[in-house]
Amino acid sequence: MLLILLGVIILHLVILILLIVSTAASAWTVGEGSSRDLWYDCTTTNGDYRCRAASNEDWIQAVQALMILSLLFCFFSLIAFLYQLFRLVKGGRFFFTAIFQVLASLFVMCAAIIYTVMSPDGTQFGYAYVLAWVAFPLCLISGLIYIILRKKE
Repeated sequence: MLLILLGVIILHLVILILLIVSTAASAWTVGEGSSRDLWYDCTTTNGDYRCRAASNEDWIQAVQALMILSLLFCFFSLIAFLYQLFRLVKGGRFFFTAIFQVLASLFVMCAAIIYTVMSPDGTQFGYAYVLAWVAFPLCLISGLIYIILRKKE
């Protein structure tokens, strides 16, 4: 049972790290001498690296909000799991943790879909975008594991 709990906690921490990197990294889209993320649009011209704030369009603000919400819900589900690990009665299920984790999964999926649909045609997506898509199924699987998992003595 200890190995299962350790594996679940490690999976959760990996998901949290993926969400942090995908939210903060400046590589949602990449191109010739430019990169764009959720917060900045950066270009390199003749060795000069310049960044300006991301556009104020509604869709990018929605993606920003959804990624932050996914981060918060993933973090809160980790806290809820640790709390329930010590306070939950024997045989109880980690439903509260699972709900938070599934919500985090839905938020990151919605953010990635919005970014995909609203990005211009011919856009080359960067590693942060890919990490967001990798975090989605891992987060969903983790939430399902929490639903199945029961507390044992």
